Amino acid sequence: MVNMGADCLHRNVDHVNALNVFPVPDGDTGTNMNLTMTSGVQELRSKPSPAVGKVAEALSKGLLMGARGNSGVILSQLFRGFSKSVAGAEEINSLQLAAAFQHGVDAAYKAVVKPVEGTILTVAKEAAKHAVAIARRTPDVTEFMREVHAKAHEALQRTPDLLPVLKQVGVVDSGGQGLVFIYEGFVRALTSDIASESWGATEAARPEEVGALGAERAAVKPVVPTQPSSAQSRLSTEAIEFLYDMEFFINRKLGGGKVLPFDEEAFKKALAKDGDSILVITDDEIIKVHVHSRRPGDVLNLALPYGELTDMHILNMREQHRDILEEGSHGGFGSVADEELGKAVPEVLTGASIDSLSVSQAHEWASFGIIAVAMGEGIKNIFLDNNVDIVLSGGQTMNPSTEDFVNAIDTLAAEHIYLLPNNGNIILAAQQAAELSERSITVVPTKTIPQGLAAVLAFRDEESSEANAEAMQQAAKQVVSGQVTHAVRDTSIDGIDIREGDYIGILEKSIVTALPDLTQACQALLARMMEDGGELVTILTGEQADHSQTEALSDWIMEQYPDAELEVHAGGQPLYPYLFAVE
Repeated sequence: MVNMGADCLHRNVDHVNALNVFPVPDGDTGTNMNLTMTSGVQELRSKPSPAVGKVAEALSKGLLMGARGNSGVILSQLFRGFSKSVAGAEEINSLQLAAAFQHGVDAAYKAVVKPVEGTILTVAKEAAKHAVAIARRTPDVTEFMREVHAKAHEALQRTPDLLPVLKQVGVVDSGGQGLVFIYEGFVRALTSDIASESWGATEAARPEEVGALGAERAAVKPVVPTQPSSAQSRLSTEAIEFLYDMEFFINRKLGGGKVLPFDEEAFKKALAKDGDSILVITDDEIIKVHVHSRRPGDVLNLALPYGELTDMHILNMREQHRDILEEGSHGGFGSVADEELGKAVPEVLTGASIDSLSVSQAHEWASFGIIAVAMGEGIKNIFLDNNVDIVLSGGQTMNPSTEDFVNAIDTLAAEHIYLLPNNGNIILAAQQAAELSERSITVVPTKTIPQGLAAVLAFRDEESSEANAEAMQQAAKQVVSGQVTHAVRDTSIDGIDIREGDYIGILEKSIVTALPDLTQACQALLARMMEDGGELVTILTGEQADHSQTEALSDWIMEQYPDAELEVHAGGQPLYPYLFAVE
């Protein structure tokens, strides 16, 4: 069922992407859900089991770590609740399946701070509610799943009535459509309807009715930091208090004799008495442990009563740090030519997992670290020049997953870490990563690149983490963000008629202009952004920006707003010729 659900979604990624409300070239709900589901299937295939509970557990774990974007995070939460409901079950009937769907909905609504109806949440909720209602009278699981799918489809058709912007544009909710495809795959698996020709979008959501995407997705190139990592350079060797970096597994089956019941919270508390950077992952008979400690022998003795210890790795981080500093004195921190030091700097960071970077190769402890998300070489360099340690490549297209954030967090050894998602569709994944990590983390909910830049410029390393978090959030709120891209289909939004190929100006989250001329579209957008005045206008030029147009636009700004200061930076971002910030 899971494989077929994932396959059905995979076949229809473009259909789901085409339902993006804004006619921009990087609508990616389908891509995010597909990548999330693919991660779940990969985890499931690595841990095959005939037991429903084990299957759901593996799927949930894979979805959780691979979740991308709001739609992917919500999908992972739906199946996380589902997994907890069927834990330990070998088989399930309609009643148990209905209860699992409802538990999934409860988990998803709990995970979202401000649930919005007319979205994937509504589709899941209505389907689960119907599942509970019919479970007793529909013992046949195949027929039961048919009805659940039909109800989900029905709820999907009503999403425009609940979310006005959907009705205005003439589409159903993209995340809800993705979930309906997954449920459709479940039905096909149960009915053995694999070869049917009818794979595709529901009748009300076919791409020819809403306009298929007209632009190829931008290739995401790896972003390689060329600056020194501030977390590394701000630390002395003696500051590494818990110097032994330890990783090992506890195999509960191979313990021999009497193995004590494992109390995860008590075990963590015991490790914390003389250690930090604690990570304990329990998975059936295997427990993975990571800790920095002053007394490695005590840690091993603490673990022995719970099973046999395997794959043990113990490294002296002070020794490592001395070696890195010595190499840095020859090649310079962040030198690409310095191969060994290059291993200590995440190469990164493309929306895929960080390349194998063991804790032994990671930065050592510093007072703070900052992880930001951005696309474009110029924007990346601006962040790296202003206290950011790691830049994950991503944005509207190719959102970093929860696992990408977790891996980045693991490579950055700092007492407190700030995450800057810089996109509203990435905030949930960042928050989920912060919850999964044992580290001290603040997610600054930046929704745009200008907000992220304002946040890092407000950071002061002498301030407390609480004071910095407040200052960064306040700075982000003071910025007015705008962006210009081209429309990939005809539509009408908020009274603005948009034609395919038009340049559309987006102020925060709203389209405010659509014109065939790029310069005129930029001027119209900036006029709206400057309505309440502004002391500083910043332009970030993208890959498609033309030098002569940029000069003409700069001259227009200085003529129209002579009291405002103007800054122009090469951002290098794809798909958006210009990003604007007004402060």
